[in-house]
Amino acid sequence: MNNKSTWQIYFYEDHRGRSPVMEYINKLPASDRARINNVLRLLEEFGTKLGMPHARPIEGKLWELRPGGNRLLYFLYLGRTFVILHAFRKQTKRTPDREIEIANRRMSAILEEENDANF
Repeated sequence: MNNKSTWQIYFYEDHRGRSPVMEYINKLPASDRARINNVLRLLEEFGTKLGMPHARPIEGKLWELRPGGNRLLYFLYLGRTFVILHAFRKQTKRTPDREIEIANRRMSAILEEENDANF
């Protein structure tokens, strides 16, 4: 049996090739990075079947990965591909609208690029 994951994970990059998500993760303590790596491994393995306590839907196409006190907002892009759009430290019970807006803006940019490439 093949143990390779069947889901792909990519990290959002801006027009300059910068990944704000990876920059955020790389600044975290080792214990937080380990939690994030574990939940990313679970997402690769279980994909859309991953649920609470590790992942939950936020709104529309947005989902939230929940490694400890950090949150990673992502969406299912094409086929079996996820894009991690935004990461932040959760400090309130509810996900702040500002964080959701950042993720939605990045998702829109990705989808617009795809539409432009198809014409």
